[in-house]
Amino acid sequence: MPRFRNSPSDSPAAVLTLAGLAIGLAAGLTGCADAGADVPPGRTAVIASFYPMAWLAERVGGDDAHVRTLTAPGTEPHDLELTARQVARVEDADLAVYVKGVQPAVDEAVRGHAKGRSLDATSLVKTLPPPDETDDEEAHDGLRHDEASYDPHVWLDPSRMATVATALGDRLAAADPAHAAGHRRRAASTAAELRALDRRFTTGLASCARRDIITAHAAFGYLADRYALRQIPVAGVDPASEPSPRRMADLSRRVVATGATTIFTETLASPKVARSLAREAGVRTAVLDPAEGVEDGSSDDYLTIMQGNLRTLRAALECS
Repeated sequence: MPRFRNSPSDSPAAVLTLAGLAIGLAAGLTGCADAGADVPPGRTAVIASFYPMAWLAERVGGDDAHVRTLTAPGTEPHDLELTARQVARVEDADLAVYVKGVQPAVDEAVRGHAKGRSLDATSLVKTLPPPDETDDEEAHDGLRHDEASYDPHVWLDPSRMATVATALGDRLAAADPAHAAGHRRRAASTAAELRALDRRFTTGLASCARRDIITAHAAFGYLADRYALRQIPVAGVDPASEPSPRRMADLSRRVVATGATTIFTETLASPKVARSLAREAGVRTAVLDPAEGVEDGSSDDYLTIMQGNLRTLRAALECS
C-alpha cells in the first residue's frame, strides 16, 4: 500500500478521507475473499444464473452441492445487473451454470471469471433462430433484442432440459469425483422426470382446435417447436420491449384471423400491453408462465409450473 507523507497542507479532513478510503478498500477486498467462505466443507459450490438453472443444479447436485442463484426470487431476469460480490461468487464457484444470451451481465462475468468452469445450456442442445428471423417483416417489427444468433429460451422444452440435466450430472461428477455416482444418479432421475413431462405435453397437445399461441413475449419458441404450435409474441426476447403501434395493429388483426380466444400474460412481467391487446381484440387473458423465476415463498417448482402451463394451453386451445 502506498505511503503518504504529511505536508503543511495536510488537514484532519484529508487524513480522515484517506483513512476512510483505506478502510473501504480493505472491506471490499475482504468481501471478495469471503465470497465462497460459507460453502459447507465437502460440497461443490455451484452458481446458477437464474431460476431454471438453479432448480436443475439443486436437483442434480442434491446434498453434495451448494447452489446459489444470481437472480433473486420474483425478479425478472433479463436485465439483471451484478454486484461486485456476485461477480466474486462467479469467480469462486466450482461450476457456473447459465443460459448464454439471456443475461448479458452473467455472460460477461462467466467469460471473464469462470470460462473453464461453466456450463452453458445452449451449447448442449439444438437451438432455434431468434424470433425475428422466424416471422414476416411486418409482424416482427420491434422484436429485436440483441444480435444473438439463436433463441435462448431452451428451458421451456422439457426434452432439452433433460439433455442439460444429463450433461450437468457429468460435469458435477468431474468436479466432485468423491460424489460422482450420486451426481449421475440424480441427473438420470431428473432427466427421466423431464422426459415424462415431455410425454404429457405431447399427448395433451396432440389434438387441439387451434395451434396458435399469442404470448406476452417471445419466450415460448422451443415449447411451440416441440409440440407443433405457433408462437405469435407481443414483445420480443426481452419482455420489457415495447411493440410499435403498427405491431399492435397487426397483432389485433392476427388474433381475429387465428380465432384465438386467449392472450397469454406472465407472472414476472407487466401484463399491461397484453391486456390492452386482449381488450382491443375482445378476448380473455390467461397466465402462461415462462418459468424464469418464482415468487419468494412459493411452493411451485419447474415441474409444477410446466404442468400448470399444460393445463392452461389445453383450456385455451380447446384440446381433447
